Formats: sequence, C-alpha cells, structure tokens
Amino acid sequence: MLADTHAHLDFPQFDADREEVIERALATGVGIIVNVGTDLATSRASVALAEQHRAIYAAVGVHPHDAKTVSQRELGELRELAAHPQVVAIGEIGLDFYRDLSPRDVQRRVFCQQLALATEMGLPVIIHDREAHSEVRDILRDWVRSLPKDSTLARHPGTLHCFSGDLEMAQELVALGFFIGVDGPLTYQNARRLPEIVRVLPLECLLIETDAPYLPPHPHRGQRNEPAYVRLVAEAIARIKAIPLDEVTRTTTHNARVLFGLRH
Repeated sequence: MLADTHAHLDFPQFDADREEVIERALATGVGIIVNVGTDLATSRASVALAEQHRAIYAAVGVHPHDAKTVSQRELGELRELAAHPQVVAIGEIGLDFYRDLSPRDVQRRVFCQQLALATEMGLPVIIHDREAHSEVRDILRDWVRSLPKDSTLARHPGTLHCFSGDLEMAQELVALGFFIGVDGPLTYQNARRLPEIVRVLPLECLLIETDAPYLPPHPHRGQRNEPAYVRLVAEAIARIKAIPLDEVTRTTTHNARVLFGLRH
C-alpha cells in the first residue's frame, strides 16, 4: 500500500472528475490519502471528503498565504474541525516569505497559534516552509521543546511538506522527530539538493506525497498532479537509495501510519 500524505483533492481542478481520480489512486495501490486544508473552507471540504471515503483522512489548518484572514472565531472553528475523528493533523501551516501574501508578523502569529492548537488537540503538524527556513526551524525547535517529553506528539511532531531546505536543516528537524515530505520535484532533471538529502537520510524519516494538483512528477510535469502519481516519487527514492521499491512503499506507509496514528 502507498500513502500520499499531502493532497488537495477538494480543489476546483478536480471538480470534473474527483471520484475518478480517487478510483485511479486506489487502483494503483494508494490506500491512504491525507487531504490537507489551506483555509477554513478547504478544511471543511477535507473533512467532508474524509467522511465519504475510507482511504482519505483530513488535515485542517490555515496556510500562511491566508494568515491575515484568521480571527479568534476562525481559530475556534478550526478547533471544532480538529476534533473530528477523521482529522489526523493540523496543516497546512507555516511561513511563506516568497510570496508574502500575508504580512510576516501576522504569519508568525498565526503559525504559533496553530502550533498551540496542535498541542491542545494532540495532533501532528504539516508544515509549509518557503524561503523562511531559519525562522521555521527556530519556531519548531521551541515548540517541540515545550511539549510534554513523554507524549506521542513530542516523539513525532509532524512533517515538513515538500521539503526545500538543506541537508543540515533536514537532519536537525529529523533529530527533533519530524518526517521529511518528498514530492514530484525529486524526479526533475534540475533537482539539486533534494536527491542528496534523500540519499543521506534514513528511509525511516521520509514520507511521500504529491501536493496534487501541483508539482506533478516526471513524466507528467506541466499536467495536473493526482495521488496515483505518488508511486513515481517512491520509484525515484528507490533508485536514489538503490533499494527495492517494496521497501520504500512499506517503510514510508509505516511512517505515515506512525505519524498520523492510522489503523488501516
């Protein structure tokens, strides 16, 4: 079984054929899909999808692009959504200093508020980090140090979605208990640091994901991505680490089960 640990199947790119996309994923061996919210509306939609499909789980959270929209009322609604039994993480949360669609001080505040929500709910986090590596690392380090040391969350606090930092950052976060999310860019000819990070890090630290509908792996680059293509990411990891594909599939799916507390 393959696990796509980051997808956005509620996005409008799937409105015409969402059920067919899910069926294709199941047919290619994808048995777990974590559908990730980016604001309140998509968080609600993620929960609704998870209620309809046994293979789909939900994450709820507000992306840094939309941090400026977050109020105490919205945080309260996120808390209510996070209590749903099919919700397995708080995310996609973090910092994005590339597009800066929300002021940086607001991004920091909302990021920390959602980390506090994760602590309260006992849920791992799915982290977005773009051009904000040092601040994300420092905030996560402080957050993990604040967690009860004997808690499940302290052992496995979350994952760095579509990791774009360097090897040193990856190793420091892995030492804190985080997993590293690997997506389609691993398969690109112009991939730079990511193949070396995948080669060096233990397989037990990696998750595979698509970020569908974005970041399709080769040879689908330029097209819409979908969970069925997560197999191509697993195959790339197998080639880089010179290990069997079955080992990649088995271990990364186990990692997903451990992080998100999945039973199936």
